[in-house]
Formats: sequence, C-alpha cells, structure tokens
Amino acid sequence: MSWQFDNHTVLVKMHSKKQAPVNYYVGIDVGSASVRAALVDEFGTVVAHADQPIQIWEPQADHYEQSSADIWAACCSVTKKVVCGVDARQIRGLGFDATCSLVVVDKQFQPLAVNCEGQNHRNVIMWMDHRAVSQVDRINQTQHRVLSYVGGTMSVEMQPPKLLWIKENLQESCWEKAGYFFDLPDFLSWKATGVTARSLCTLVCKWTYTSDGGWDDSFWQMIGLEDLVKDKYEKIGNHVLSPGEAVGKGLTAEAARDLGLPEGTAVAASLIDAHAGGLGVIGADVKGHNLPCENQPITSRVAMICGTSSCHMGVSETPIFVPGVWGPYFSAMVPGFWLNEGGQSATGKLIEHVVRGHVAFPELQAKAKASSQSIYTYLNSHLDLIKKSLPVGFLTVDLHVWPDFHGNRSPLTDLTLKGMVVGLTLSRGLDELALIYLATIQAIAEAMAKMGKIGRVVQPNHGDKRFYDKKYEVFLKLVEHQREYRSIMKGF
Repeated sequence: MSWQFDNHTVLVKMHSKKQAPVNYYVGIDVGSASVRAALVDEFGTVVAHADQPIQIWEPQADHYEQSSADIWAACCSVTKKVVCGVDARQIRGLGFDATCSLVVVDKQFQPLAVNCEGQNHRNVIMWMDHRAVSQVDRINQTQHRVLSYVGGTMSVEMQPPKLLWIKENLQESCWEKAGYFFDLPDFLSWKATGVTARSLCTLVCKWTYTSDGGWDDSFWQMIGLEDLVKDKYEKIGNHVLSPGEAVGKGLTAEAARDLGLPEGTAVAASLIDAHAGGLGVIGADVKGHNLPCENQPITSRVAMICGTSSCHMGVSETPIFVPGVWGPYFSAMVPGFWLNEGGQSATGKLIEHVVRGHVAFPELQAKAKASSQSIYTYLNSHLDLIKKSLPVGFLTVDLHVWPDFHGNRSPLTDLTLKGMVVGLTLSRGLDELALIYLATIQAIAEAMAKMGKIGRVVQPNHGDKRFYDKKYEVFLKLVEHQREYRSIMKGF
C-alpha cells in the first residue's frame, strides 16, 4: 500500500488484523539533503517509511548552511506520515541519527546566525563546510596529544575548527550570545526531550572527548577556546550518554504534539548517521547467506556507508592508530570496541556534480524522463549500448578522474587537494557524459578500495584488475605533481 502526501510518498506494509498487537519503533535519519523516517516492528521489519527534502544554503564557496527549524519540521512531517494509522500505544520508542553538523542556539535555545549576513534561521554549519581552513591548520600545528585519536590530523569537518572560526569571525553576533553548541544528532535529542545531554558517539568522534578521560582542558586552552573550559563545558556538553541510552523522561508534551506521538515516548541517545549505518552492518545477523563473515567475530567486518560522502568503518578489541584514518574511538559505535573510520568528503555529491554540470545533462534528463527511468539507470543502459564488444570498464582507457574535488579526507588528509580530469576532448554529447560518469564511478570505487589498505571493496567483474591499479598509480603521480606545482607557485 502507498499513500501520497504533498508529493512525498509513504510506503506501508500492513500486518494482518488477525495478528496479535506488536510493538513498533521509529527511526529518524537526517542526511545532508533529506530526512527519512521508518516505522519498524519488534521483529525488525520496516513497515513504513517516508522522506522529505531539507534546504541547503551555499552563500559562498565552501560555506554550507542549514536551518535547525527546517530540519526539525521535516522530522515531524515524516514521522507523522509513518505512524499514521498505527495505534500510538504500540510505539515504544524512537531514535535519531544525523549528519555531524554544528547547530548554534542562544541561551534561550533560539537559533543564532552562523553567517555574516545575520540570517538567524541559518544556524547550522554543515559537516561538509570547509570555511575553517586556517583554523584547522593552526590546530594541527599544535600537535596536541588528542590529535592522535583522529589519525594525527584533525579534519576541517570536525567541530573545534568550526567553533574557532565562529569565535574569530562572529565574536559579537554569535560567539558571545551562544548558549549551546550541539552536534545535529544531539540537537534533535534535545528538541525531543528538553535534555541537553550529548551522545558519546558525537563527542568522541567530532569533538575530541574521550570515553575514559572526558575533555582535555589543555587542548581547548591551547587552541584559543578556553571560554569553553571556564563554564565546565556546559555549552558543548558535560552530561554524556552512551548511544541508545534513554534520554530524560522521553518526549516532552510539545515534541509529542509535533511528532504525532504520545508524551513520554522513550527517546534513545543519538548516533551520527554513518555510524548508525555502520552499527547495522557490523552487527547484522548474516547467518544463512553464505557470507565469508558468517561465524566470524564482528572485528572481521568492514562497513562501507555511502551517501553524499562515504565512510569505511571497522571495529577492534584494542586501539589501532593509523595515520590519516580517524580514531581509534572507544565505544563510539559498538560498546566495548574501538572504532576506526576513513572515507571521502564527496562521493555521491561528486557524481551529482559531474553529471548535472555537463552540457549534455538536459538531453539526459529528457531521455530518462521519456523512458520512465532515473538519470543513472539511463546512463548505465547507455554505457551498455556504446561499449560494443569491449568490457564496459575499458571505455575509459583514455579518460581518468581524480575524485578529490572537495579535498582528501583519508588517508592523505589533505583538504587542499583538488579534483582532476585527464583525457577530455571537444565532444559535448551524451556519450561523453556517460563516459565521464563512468570514469568518476571508477575513481571513487578505486580510491575507496585503496583507502586504509583494507583491500579491494569493489572487485570489477569485467576487465583486468591491473587496469584499475594502473589508473590509481597514474593519479598518485599526478597528486605529487599537483603538490609540487603548488609549492613552486608559492614562490612567485
């Protein structure tokens, strides 16, 4: 059964009326561009789901902002849709996961502008925002001991450099007025319960908190954010809960009305969105599927989470320090295990950027619509048409993409790296669009496979493995040339 609400589809699988009442749980997932909700029964079956887009502002290059009010409204909308028709007494709890974006509110929990324009509704600095380049560079120059738990180099996508940017650029309008700085998953938990507790997942992975020692005063003092130490970390979190732990007394009366759920419904401490996916993969029951990891410990698994960006996640019983790979983080995802995480800042977004920015995109869009296909299904079919007798992978023998259009997150940890395309011609048609789409997919897959030396994630079933290895080697050389050229140009 499917219902349509304001152009948003809700898919529902109804249980037989003869069955005894079952318990349900609501999961709310906030991604970069949309919010999704799922209603899951006690057996783990998704019985309803809905999604709704959320707004992104890009006021200037590398600045990405959102609105916490817009995000919360979307959470409420999709939740109401998935619980429609279900006895509210059977809904036993809900949980949030979200991108690790920074939410700023004042002492009365009203939104504060994170921009020079003073637009208070834009109070979220997105995870993929790279405005704090100089701030993160100075933080890394300290070589403080907490950096060993983020691969030795802090990412511009983490929260300390963003906080420092706000203090240095929005001192009066934002920093001095701020009452609380939330990771987005924790903001949603607060909005639902009125409790300002933070999740161990967000604080350990994005804020330098450690599960055994807590906050390190010397780090914040060294980077110029001693203000946070003076108030005993009230603004960034001094009450920490493990992921999944009950938050306060559940839904407040106001949040219950917003979400269409009973007051007091249990709310779980949140997770970062990728980590929620990682937990699902690492902890999945794989019996009966003839997988290599069956009857093996969960430390033998790697979770690959793909969306706007991509993450590789693995857990271990003891801490593993890998330069350029985030972590080790203790109990941030799986209780009692250390987490390591690598990935790239732009993967799904890069594919969209390459495809939609091509001059032939309008033609692709029209033909995909005429054939009732998505643009990506149409491109895949078009590649099959033009490959002739060749394996499709070999269509890009003269076309190569280096995918660091938004810097390199890991393992090179170089946010100044740029994307590269080698092998362009003057052709502007749909064939060329399909080829650069393929080359981009290949580049992302190969970079992901090489990341962290975890082995080949994508094993091509067409063509020669050596072909992909050679493409990667060529681009590593080009990266060296890019860095060398930049060094030379600084002398002029």
